[in-house]
Amino acid sequence: MPIEQWLEAIPPLLVYAIVGLVIGFESLGIPLPGEIVLVTASLLASQHDDLSPLWIGVWATGGAIIGDNFGYLIGRRGGPRLFAWMGRKFPKHFGETQLDHARRVFQKRGAWAVFFGRFVALLRILAGPLAGSLHMNYGKFLVANALGGVVWAGGTTAAVYYLGVVAEKWLKGFSYAGLAIAVVFGIAGVFVVKRRLAKAAEKVEKAEKGEKSGASGTSVEDEAAAV
Repeated sequence: MPIEQWLEAIPPLLVYAIVGLVIGFESLGIPLPGEIVLVTASLLASQHDDLSPLWIGVWATGGAIIGDNFGYLIGRRGGPRLFAWMGRKFPKHFGETQLDHARRVFQKRGAWAVFFGRFVALLRILAGPLAGSLHMNYGKFLVANALGGVVWAGGTTAAVYYLGVVAEKWLKGFSYAGLAIAVVFGIAGVFVVKRRLAKAAEKVEKAEKGEKSGASGTSVEDEAAAV
């Protein structure tokens, strides 16, 4: 059964809880479809009055912040064991190549990696555990984590919800076509936001490179940041 049909069949409070729990467990380091669940729930809210986009955003934000904080504590206490387990269970997502890539980004970017990582699938899953295992200052992590969670969850919910409302008004007589187009616009909107954030990070990278004298070539860290 598709996710949207499954979510339609359960009470609104349970929808909010599912959104928060899926995103929370994803932020702990478990590869779950948090972004897909958030986009689907936001689209459903644009089609059904009994679902509130505000509460979807609140639960999604809470799940993101709480999950990342637990991930930070787990990474600080048992980072190597956690990453070894994740590598065995999910080798395609958390092999040594992926983990080294994420570590280089975090070591170079610090709190900015936590904030921008919320918009990148791999870093969204690893942000908390990696920050903890690298002993990032908890205060900086908490602020970056909270801001990233609010902007990602709140921004995604609002953008997808209003795009769904607009599509529904224009295509009232074609409900299935309207929902399909709303899905396309919602996903496209998420990718546009990601692309703009990636460009912003790239500009920061270029500015830092310009300040360094005698630097030549492109390092692996620069490539990771650009991604």
